[in-house]
Amino acid sequence: MADHVDYDDIVGMLKAAAGRMRSNRDYLSKLDSATGDGDHGAAVCKVAEAILGAIAADESRNLKKLLKDIGWAAMSTDAGSTSPLYGSFFMGMSEAVAEHNSSLDCRAFAAMMDAGLAKLRANTKAEPGGKTMIDALVPAMAALRIAADSGKNISQAISDSADAAVKGAESTRGMKALFGRARNIGDRSIGHVDPGATSMSLLFDGMKEGCQNG
Repeated sequence: MADHVDYDDIVGMLKAAAGRMRSNRDYLSKLDSATGDGDHGAAVCKVAEAILGAIAADESRNLKKLLKDIGWAAMSTDAGSTSPLYGSFFMGMSEAVAEHNSSLDCRAFAAMMDAGLAKLRANTKAEPGGKTMIDALVPAMAALRIAADSGKNISQAISDSADAAVKGAESTRGMKALFGRARNIGDRSIGHVDPGATSMSLLFDGMKEGCQNG
């Protein structure tokens, strides 16, 4: 997988991402127990199942349709605020893909992901520094755009974005929570990694794994 990705490549990346999210259910719940109600692992697993279910049900081999179906499936899960955020992310990605586009180069892939970020951000007031998934997603997308603009291939670009997402998630350890249940504990949220940022970093890290194994 180098200059372009197609339907099968992206399906492989999304399956790996969903697998990484599911396998870290207990870890995410443990993180959430420190600052919230401990259910983020279960919520993320529901989103992962929505991703896998939409992939299994798709017979169109149409990337735009698949991403839209994943978005609706994620939004339809009973996963609290996690549902609309992940759902809008995939819906935004779908909107950026041409109707019958079967192959994306690195710039087109970055544009697709960027559209997902824009759609997600339209559904939250969270900004970087607020100790949310935004703190992983924004640096991941910045790294992806830089990699695409510098001429790196898709595998390299996704690797850069995944590394940035992981670093972004870790950076939340020193932040005070400004959103969600964690904001209720104020300064006591400092010192804990945000579970939402961590689950988003798992999505990107899973995509990196799927891309490298594709």
